[in-house]
Amino acid sequence: MRIDRVVVNSSPLITLFNSGQAELLPGLFSEIWVPDAVWREVAEGGHQDIAAKAIHSTHWIKRLPPALPDPVVMAWDAGPGETAVISLARTVSDMRAVVDDDYARRCARALGVKTLGTCGVILLAKRRGIIPCVKPALDALRTAGLWLSDSLIRTILIEAGEI
Repeated sequence: MRIDRVVVNSSPLITLFNSGQAELLPGLFSEIWVPDAVWREVAEGGHQDIAAKAIHSTHWIKRLPPALPDPVVMAWDAGPGETAVISLARTVSDMRAVVDDDYARRCARALGVKTLGTCGVILLAKRRGIIPCVKPALDALRTAGLWLSDSLIRTILIEAGEI
């Protein structure tokens, strides 16, 4: 099933903006939704943060108004942004949740929500021909502050057919 609509958490947004790769999102997906809790988390990142500045002028993000989270998701206590993202993805059948946090991903899987991480966005961009290779993109994510183990990098490179 082709992924066309995503709801994105703060960590992927921040990392993609700060690594100069945020434009991959509208290149990959027809709709990019950001819950209010996530928007505030990104926007309040500080005046020196690229993501905090860029989110205000990004036309392709659909900012959602504050909403009551799903009580089932709230019980996981995954944090306000993750809870909002997973709650929304539970209510929209063809929506993919873009989250990096391991606990939030486990919560989503347990609740039947499909996820994609920031590295998955990069891999998808390669598969769809938007970027020629994943290695420079992964290096940029690391430089921007996303912790990626060497074994994860190797796994992604293998999956991308680059080693």
